[in-house]
Amino acid sequence: MDAKKKITAPLIYAVSIAAIGSLQFGYNTGVINAPEKIIQSFFNRTLYERSGEAVSPELLTSLWSLSVAIFSVGGMIGSFSVSLFVNRFGRRNSMLLVNILAFAGGTLMAFSKMAKAVEMLIIGRFVIGLFCGLCTGFVPMYISEVSPTSLRGAFGTLNQLGIVVGILVAQIFGLEGIMGTEALWPLLLGFTVLPAILQCVALLFCPESPRFLLINKMEEEKAQAVLQKLRGTQDVSQDILEMKEESAKMSQEKKATVPELFRSPNYRQAIIIAIMLQLSQQLSGINAVFYYSTGIFERAGITQPVYATIGAGVVNTIFTVVSLFLVERAGRRTLHLVGLGGMAVCAVLITIALALKDIVQWIRYISIIATFGFVALFEIGPGPIPWFIVAELFSQGPRPAAMAVAGCSNWTSNFLVGMLFPYAEKLCGSYVFLIFLVFLVIFFIFTFFKVPETKGRTFEDISRGFEGRGEASPPSPVEKNPMVELNSIQPDKEVA
Repeated sequence: MDAKKKITAPLIYAVSIAAIGSLQFGYNTGVINAPEKIIQSFFNRTLYERSGEAVSPELLTSLWSLSVAIFSVGGMIGSFSVSLFVNRFGRRNSMLLVNILAFAGGTLMAFSKMAKAVEMLIIGRFVIGLFCGLCTGFVPMYISEVSPTSLRGAFGTLNQLGIVVGILVAQIFGLEGIMGTEALWPLLLGFTVLPAILQCVALLFCPESPRFLLINKMEEEKAQAVLQKLRGTQDVSQDILEMKEESAKMSQEKKATVPELFRSPNYRQAIIIAIMLQLSQQLSGINAVFYYSTGIFERAGITQPVYATIGAGVVNTIFTVVSLFLVERAGRRTLHLVGLGGMAVCAVLITIALALKDIVQWIRYISIIATFGFVALFEIGPGPIPWFIVAELFSQGPRPAAMAVAGCSNWTSNFLVGMLFPYAEKLCGSYVFLIFLVFLVIFFIFTFFKVPETKGRTFEDISRGFEGRGEASPPSPVEKNPMVELNSIQPDKEVA
């Protein structure tokens, strides 16, 4: 097997352990939903015992909303702080270090009931949000930097796979028969400590990113040893040469701060693409589909809609695995377009089905098919691709700042959708999907005209294209793949 496409045990181990951070993000996103009424009861009882006065429904709703939303606020702050850690401590050590936040947040939530402290639960959600925000930057960056060019997309999809598996585990653990009970909900929230312990121990046996070692730390021998282990071959001269070229270019550039990403013409187009791709994930309507899924399944005559929602989570996971195998064959841009276009069709079908549900009986089955189709198509493109393509669009220097901006965009739009969707749903009813349809069409057009194909291209080759020198760029010596590109990045010709 070609060394560039060789999958080795150390490589699988490194990316799998990193993906535990993504699993933590998914788990803590989904874990709060199942025990909602039980936790509200805890709030009510605790505050009544403390003050001796009945708690108003408005205060209870506000406290619950704060418990949910504070996670996203922590995520925004955490994601924007990514570059502070990775440049100082390295990629691996940063993942190791921030598990302190997972221990702290999990412990606060687990003991909040025993301590009869609503504040502990809310602060715990904020701290775990900080941790997850940092993970959304660390994990895709580390995976992209340890993976060979030909497998970068497939391994990059593991980030999204970790997220959807985490959500699915949270849904299952939240069932009444497992931990979704009055007695066990603190353990459900505190469970996040166990993956943190596992990752801390396992990361000790993971290598540091070879790109960080060579380009940032100038430790060529260490980088070479890591690459030989990860690639399963002694000849890693091509990887070293590519990194040295990138390092030489980086030494000539100004330090890439967040404002510089928007000021510099070399980075501006790439950062706009990165932000738009993150927005295409959160404004696609995936959260609305999960919000509506229970009602859709109920109307279809399913007596236990919670299991049907878990079924949607299984579909989520299966199609993320499908994406893992497709991304290096079809390319990032193609899959993103297929996902957005297919989701737009499903959004139309869901809208029609919800509008006619009381008139045409059989149309409820169309709504179920369209719901599962929407989820499946999300995981083909808009789910996994925005997370790792950002790391591909930038060279080593600006990458941490770009990941911080992209992650913050994702968390901010996630927060806004969570806050504004209930109002939009109240205003528009079942026609709320038409709002997301408009967004899907806009993002499809943007992707078609502006987003480059990054499949099989080195980081240096991609970043050079954004500087308007794409035509002068020879095909990557690492991968001889054709590339589809528009605007300033011109297509390389396929090498026979």
